[in-house]
Amino acid sequence: MKAVVFCGPHQVEMRDVPVPSVPEGWALIRVSHAGICGSDLTIFAGAHPRAKAPLVMGHEFSGYLEQDIPGMKKGTLVCVDPLLSCGHCVPCQEGNSHVCSTLRLLGIDCDGGMAEYAVAPIPMIVRVPDGLSPKAAAFIEPAAVTVHAVRMAQFVPGDNALVFGAGTIGLATAITLKQFGASSITICEPNPVRLEIAKSLGFHCILSDDRLLDTLLEETDGNGYDFVFDCAGHQSVADILPDVVKIRGKIEIVAGYKKPPMMNFQKGMFREFSIQFTRVYRFKDFKIAAELMAKEPLYEKLVNYELPPEEAARGFELLTTPTDAIKVMFAFS
Repeated sequence: MKAVVFCGPHQVEMRDVPVPSVPEGWALIRVSHAGICGSDLTIFAGAHPRAKAPLVMGHEFSGYLEQDIPGMKKGTLVCVDPLLSCGHCVPCQEGNSHVCSTLRLLGIDCDGGMAEYAVAPIPMIVRVPDGLSPKAAAFIEPAAVTVHAVRMAQFVPGDNALVFGAGTIGLATAITLKQFGASSITICEPNPVRLEIAKSLGFHCILSDDRLLDTLLEETDGNGYDFVFDCAGHQSVADILPDVVKIRGKIEIVAGYKKPPMMNFQKGMFREFSIQFTRVYRFKDFKIAAELMAKEPLYEKLVNYELPPEEAARGFELLTTPTDAIKVMFAFS
């Protein structure tokens, strides 16, 4: 079968590999679409601490069941929650399997979904709601990240929100906030191309420049925002987070910082804001994301490149060089 394989740092190619065997309790899926995630880019750079070459990447994918499983027939369009939790550690026993002490993922710790066929644990397979295309179904996983972030923040409908970053997760977070009833959503982004994409989706956008802090305070009469979502993960954002959140507001850290940032905690004391961190999603978040996507077409618009697996190298080039790429997917059927 055709598969997109990580072969070593900055080396990815389509290879012919065997169809995976199906472990007990798992099911075989004929893959339709698979997306490139930020963590795949980390693997591509050779910087991921766990991923080892050769590896079939991909934890964002959709496809069709090749066998009957409880509650679903062969041929059902499905997506997969790719988290592999141990089920025995304290977090798992306390219902927090998404932060399992030894959490692993399909496509990182074992072969994933960038192939014509993939396997997944049956309990982690999710039926795709009627009306969603296979391409959109492969975006349910990143959408689940944003649902988890908004739910973890305990977002209150009617409040306003500020989102830093107009990449895949930043834009999807803004769409999710819209679905959760935000009164207004502002997106900040230094890349003019991405900012134009955000504007085309109907969001209020501000270019991140040297006057960004002044601009944000002017827009809120000096009060700041009820909820601030950091989907950028850059020191320049961490520098102003304490100033742009409303007194007793909440900051949600969604991005993974490549370098540990500095932040002025004294301002946190003066303003009594809260900082919440988020990692991946719970299974319920995944199912909520699927339902949101079934009624909100904006999510699918973030997939602006769809390539055959033969163009594996180009897919990663689009996301590691200056382009207009937001979400790149490989189409296998």
